[in-house]
Amino acid sequence: MAEIVGVRFKRAGRVYYFDPSGIDLEVNDCVVVKTARGMEMGQVVIAPKQVLANEIEGQLKPVIRKAEPEDIERAQELEAKEEEALIECGKLIGQLNLSMKLLSAEYNLGGDRLTFFFGAEERVDFRELVRQLSSRFKVKVELRQVGPRDETKLIGGFGRCGRPLCCSNFLSEFAPVSIRMAKDQNLPLNPMKISGTCGRLLCCLTYENEQYKCMKAGMPRIGQQVSTPSGSASVVGTNPLKETVMVQVESEAVVELPLSEIKGVEDTSSRRSASKGGRKGTRGAN
Repeated sequence: MAEIVGVRFKRAGRVYYFDPSGIDLEVNDCVVVKTARGMEMGQVVIAPKQVLANEIEGQLKPVIRKAEPEDIERAQELEAKEEEALIECGKLIGQLNLSMKLLSAEYNLGGDRLTFFFGAEERVDFRELVRQLSSRFKVKVELRQVGPRDETKLIGGFGRCGRPLCCSNFLSEFAPVSIRMAKDQNLPLNPMKISGTCGRLLCCLTYENEQYKCMKAGMPRIGQQVSTPSGSASVVGTNPLKETVMVQVESEAVVELPLSEIKGVEDTSSRRSASKGGRKGTRGAN
């Protein structure tokens, strides 16, 4: 068994695991750890716990200490300097005529490493920019290009629902989103209505996707012939949330009926297909 503690460096950021090193830690404690970017301060979001050693990938880095008042004060000072760094970097980007959108700047706790995040439609040659920034700030400078989703996560904002963007508020990682999810939820396939601020499919399409799949499993399929109180009809639509079915009766009128009043009747083509499949399976077995 091994002991781990989960630490997050940004709100809604990814959770990283460290060795608590025997330090008594609780959720919301600020800690100082060593990362690939040097010393950084993060917040405990998962209290120390025991896990199987084979569940850990690689060697865990240790927590150096609980953050002291001096560490917190230092982080606040560096945060103020980040604003100055953004302004200076923006000026240099304009002078070098680079096609990039500057998003944010971050110092590590040691103040000896400065990272700029930017968005761009194409690959950008920023070597000269890095040289000038390093000369200007006298620290190691790194530039990182991020995709549309991460760009929106960094900037923040509000979604079409009127609430803060999920990605900048609580989503620590992006889940795969497909157009199939929109179809399963009977949403209009208009890009303007199912795309987020980032221009990609809405992350919230994943939230109820499994629920819709379960509900639709008990609904008749479009085109299926069913039996209704008004006689035989063809299914032209379904509403899983209301548990109703839109059917077209023999008079060609379309009516909405509760699912409880629908009785499934396989159409003749389905029966023929099933029959053929059964005969082929029998021959194959022999």
